[in-house]
Amino acid sequence: MENFRYYVALLLMIIVGVVTVKQIASCIVRSFVILLLLSAFAAIYFYCFR
Repeated sequence: MENFRYYVALLLMIIVGVVTVKQIASCIVRSFVILLLLSAFAAIYFYCFR
């Protein structure tokens, strides 16, 4: 019975780890896209309106 509990705990840790990495990765990707858009808007401003 101890092996069963060990595997259940291991499976639970893997699931929590995947969900955490997925949320962190989506946050990083979202931040990167926002940064890319802001830099594009800044470039358009400096090249076209100055």
